[in-house]
Amino acid sequence: MAVGVVAAFWMVSILFVLTPGADWAYAITAGLRYRSVVPAVSGMLLGHLAMTAVVAAGVAAVLAQSPVSLAVLSTVGAAYLMWLGMGMLTSPSAPQEGGPGGTHSWARQTVKGVGVSGLNPKVFLLLLALLPQFADPAGPWPFAAQIVMLGVVHVITCAVVYLGVGAGAKRVLRARPRAAEIVSRVSGAVMIALGTVLVIDQVLR
Repeated sequence: MAVGVVAAFWMVSILFVLTPGADWAYAITAGLRYRSVVPAVSGMLLGHLAMTAVVAAGVAAVLAQSPVSLAVLSTVGAAYLMWLGMGMLTSPSAPQEGGPGGTHSWARQTVKGVGVSGLNPKVFLLLLALLPQFADPAGPWPFAAQIVMLGVVHVITCAVVYLGVGAGAKRVLRARPRAAEIVSRVSGAVMIALGTVLVIDQVLR
């Protein structure tokens, strides 16, 4: 693929990744509650990879022809964001030493991370709507291979940013319980607001 195309997509990708949202909120929560942010971030990366695979397989093109399917996916994602946001408002994350351990806890964090990113409407917009625009069906690489390449670039960016956000929360907010509570509540309110806007948008269409 042309380096310029990859660089252009990376610029769009990093703007999305650096915009606080559900993924940031979950990374911060993991940094405050658990010994390691790796399981949570790994789950979110798996969610992004799964969406990339969906686009590469051509499912995105099929969904684009079905407004009802897109509306259902967007509504489910919005409802999930609102549910997560309510949890953060009613039970804000507090700094914990170590946090729960064990295989089950790691698996649970990972699965929740997959849900956070896989049902994130922001991820829908980037990977389902914008990603295919940077691939050239007539290019020297197969279309699916171009999608995968760009998706990997996006996932690497996500890994760096989300690990940094989680580690930053662990280092900075754990020493400031009150600040951690405020950040958690604000993150929850933002997620509820995003979900509400998405639901209203679907109703008005």
